[in-house]
Amino acid sequence: MKTSHEKIAIIDFGSQYGQLIARRVREQKVLSAIYPPSVSAEELQGENIAGIILSGGPSSVYDKNAPSCDEKLFDLGVPVLGICYGMQIAGKILGADIRPAESREYGRTDLHVSESSGLLAGVPEKTTVWMSHGDQVNQLNDDFITLAQTPTCPYAAVKYSKKPFYGVQFHPEVTHTPDGSEMLKNFLYQICGCKGDWLIGDIAEEMIAQLKDELKGENVICGLSGGVDSSVVAAILHKAIGERLHCIFVDNGLLRENEREGVEKTFCGHFSVNLRVVDWSEQFLSGLEGVTDPQKKRKIIGAEFIEAFKSEAEKIENAKFLAQGTLYPDVIESGSKDGNLAANIKLHHNVGGLPEELGFGLVEPLRDLFKDEVRLLGEYLGLPEDMVWRHPFPGPGLAVRIIGDITKEKLRIVRQADEILIDEIKAAGLYRKCSQTLAVLLPVKNVGVMGDDRSYESVIAIRSVDTSDFMTADFSRIPYDTLGIISNRIINEVRGVNRVVYDISSKPPATIEWE
Repeated sequence: MKTSHEKIAIIDFGSQYGQLIARRVREQKVLSAIYPPSVSAEELQGENIAGIILSGGPSSVYDKNAPSCDEKLFDLGVPVLGICYGMQIAGKILGADIRPAESREYGRTDLHVSESSGLLAGVPEKTTVWMSHGDQVNQLNDDFITLAQTPTCPYAAVKYSKKPFYGVQFHPEVTHTPDGSEMLKNFLYQICGCKGDWLIGDIAEEMIAQLKDELKGENVICGLSGGVDSSVVAAILHKAIGERLHCIFVDNGLLRENEREGVEKTFCGHFSVNLRVVDWSEQFLSGLEGVTDPQKKRKIIGAEFIEAFKSEAEKIENAKFLAQGTLYPDVIESGSKDGNLAANIKLHHNVGGLPEELGFGLVEPLRDLFKDEVRLLGEYLGLPEDMVWRHPFPGPGLAVRIIGDITKEKLRIVRQADEILIDEIKAAGLYRKCSQTLAVLLPVKNVGVMGDDRSYESVIAIRSVDTSDFMTADFSRIPYDTLGIISNRIINEVRGVNRVVYDISSKPPATIEWE
């Protein structure tokens, strides 16, 4: 994104939280941008950098191929904050001794603040932080000042007296560190002197201007699913290029109940663009027959999406670009090929499984944004509230909510269970309070009693999470009475199900979707 706003440069050493740091900075109305460890101090000069954050990462600073950073970053005259691995690599450069901890520390721990000013201003003397590390600072030289400790980490937060460097061994960016936002706010405003003038309107207007410039005279195909991501992509492109936008909806046979009808009704009435509906359900289901591996499912579905688009694009004159709703979490969790060091957790159909020769140029206006930013962008663009706040639905659809192989009978079961679940969540007034709610069909049969007869049928798992960024999440505290109603309805109304369970795992370590 081209902009003249002050910027925080985030050097990503492969942390699964790298993009989350960027989001937390933007939450404070300050622009952030991600850079690989190879970025030089010279490259960052002239980009209006107000500060630098060094992310965590999975490596040890003593690994043979451990990523490092340009030591001249510390001579740019802007404050630097090192988080976890970022603190360790900076400490090594600045003369601290780093050693493996006696035991790997993972999870919540108590932090004792010894200097409640600067980075830790306003933070209680005793607070909770989230740790995830193997190495830690073993010894500091005289140029370091200790700011906070934990029972197992004597240098949990430090500052360097000769240069504006601060380091924390814990992760302030995750919600499991309750005062983390205050720490980041202190770094941005008290230490870096940021003005906080990065607003969603700026994002929208700069994005529209950039798209206008890049897509002059070109027709663009937008794959419309009815979810918030593709809807916002369509809206922003329509603002930028008007009638040259052509929306295509692919019925892949993996949709929720009445999804196709709802999309046709909404977009034919809301957008003044051509909406083409392609029924490709038989091709998808045929390609998925007998496939159980979730990564293979995603690749097959991604390939079929491209084929569907190509089949319809042949009917659109001079269509050279394909627009997708790829978001920041899609990119980080898929293990980006352009210098991102994060471990590959799962493939997304937006960024994984695409053929090398796509036939179209890719347009991904939202790839720098998180889900909550996309919703705010949708509101700014005037999209209907029920569209903007709809719960996320994965690109591969119900294929990744059926564990194991895909059949029409399994699709019927999970589709009906999902409809009941969402109906009851809405009836209980919980839909806007929960961030994402879904039903999963498990690959097990279990004994039950239906009437006076023994049954041997399927299990539905209910999953509902609360989150602001979808990088971390906790399970929703749905009242027992509501869960009871949902369970009773699914068992009574969905033929083939005799047991319902509720998933109470958080992210991390679990993902939101089961596959």
